[in-house]
Amino acid sequence: MELLRELCDLQEEHGYLSDDTLRDLSTRKRVPLYRLEGLVSFYPHFRRTPPAAHRIHVCRDVSCAMASGEQLAAALRTEFAGRADVEIHEVSCIGRCDAAPAVAWNEKPLAPRTLADTDFIAGLIDGTKQLDTEKAVSRKWKCDSHSSTDEQYGSVRDLAASGQLASTCIETLKDCNLRGMGGAGFPTGRKWELVAAEPASPKYVICNADESEPGTFKDRLILAEIPHLVIEGMLLAGLTIGAESAIVYLRHEYTRELAALHKAIEDARSRGVLGDDAAGSGKSFDIDVFISPGGYILGEETALLEALEDKRGEPRIKPPYPGTHGLNGQPTLINNVETFALATSMIRNGADWWREQGAGDIEGLKFVSISGDVANPGVYEIPVGTTVSELIDLAGGMSDGKSLKAFLPGGASSKFLPAEKASTPMDFAAMQAAGSMLGTGAVIVMSEDRDLFALATNLVRFFRNESCGKCVPCRVGSEKTVVLLDAVACGSGTTEDLSFLPQLGDTLEQTSICGLGQVALNPILSMMEHFPGEVPSAEK
Repeated sequence: MELLRELCDLQEEHGYLSDDTLRDLSTRKRVPLYRLEGLVSFYPHFRRTPPAAHRIHVCRDVSCAMASGEQLAAALRTEFAGRADVEIHEVSCIGRCDAAPAVAWNEKPLAPRTLADTDFIAGLIDGTKQLDTEKAVSRKWKCDSHSSTDEQYGSVRDLAASGQLASTCIETLKDCNLRGMGGAGFPTGRKWELVAAEPASPKYVICNADESEPGTFKDRLILAEIPHLVIEGMLLAGLTIGAESAIVYLRHEYTRELAALHKAIEDARSRGVLGDDAAGSGKSFDIDVFISPGGYILGEETALLEALEDKRGEPRIKPPYPGTHGLNGQPTLINNVETFALATSMIRNGADWWREQGAGDIEGLKFVSISGDVANPGVYEIPVGTTVSELIDLAGGMSDGKSLKAFLPGGASSKFLPAEKASTPMDFAAMQAAGSMLGTGAVIVMSEDRDLFALATNLVRFFRNESCGKCVPCRVGSEKTVVLLDAVACGSGTTEDLSFLPQLGDTLEQTSICGLGQVALNPILSMMEHFPGEVPSAEK
């Protein structure tokens, strides 16, 4: 990861990566120039031309498309037409769907969403406006039961002193039935146990903080407000499996969250929680932060590992899995931000407490992102078992008093469900039974007047844009699908042209190397299943 870090540093210094810069780096590091070119051409954060003084990025993906992001981008192009010092780009999701249409100026997010207008942006560019940092919040989260900062990290200190840390962590996570909250849902206790049993060393702990799927932004808030829970969860995991090194893999758009995370890590070091005698355990453990050079595919755990090894972030063929052959071929435990935070809560408070937090017969807590046609999009901590309709009510209800038409319960990769399924609990098994998945816990809400065909096309286009291109079914199949959908939308294609999409979707699901290709057609196929009347026809 040192090579990618140096490329990022060089771009930060010069604004872009010139031919001379790459040649100099090639000579200094004794790395072939073609390898540097391969990295720079793969990761979207890198640029080869000098940037303008003002760079405006407008999100083009589903939640922001619903909030007129395309119209905002067009208005900005008109406003700054002919100005060489202003660049305007439509980009993939930047993790602020609650501020839709999400906009960034010189890598700084414009939030809250009221700032995303041409007048304010013109003021930033001309120097008459200033971008203040977001106001600090002091929300109380149920999963953070510490009454003061002095109580933080008490659980890991007590367990380290008891000599029962590994067994307690694994059994508690199993009793609580914690599943990975990054979307895959693999049992967390079982994962920790498997990696702990591996004899090889060194071992690594990695926190996947590269959430980049449209509608998903809960990990961003956890890192901003309760990063100590994530740090403690990583330390508990490290001491459990026998690792001394950990990495938070963070998406580069999360600049504010990076500051909060660095502050929390330094605090943990100053208190002896991290370091040579981590939390009084007699064992060394520390956390490093790696900033991703961009790309949705890096959220896939093996693509993430490739990036950490200074390679193009293309998913690996599995098996072997990271638990046995991960970073540098060594046993590696990978969980996402929410999983580590909730693991800390469970280990601190116990399985009985965890069971009491759920709704009805379902146990536990869940962070969910909700965006789209709701009055107050944002992140909510809910009892697992809360229904989608109850979640919408928590978010202030439907915007403008409109009726619910459809929703995605688990982010862009989940399947559309109709309004009558809104009584489904936010739970892995319940969502699967309803015909979709909990996924990342990112609910995208669509009201009665939404063009679902256009939104489904937007989602498939996202997966097409973000495909790494490694496997032919994903690369070619997603492109073919977008071409067909665009043709039908503009009238040059017919609904009959879409008849082979179920077969194509099955091919992608069976033959794609990673989850991106396997779910790329979920949006359009599920939309056509539940809302066949939404498909444009020549008669309309």
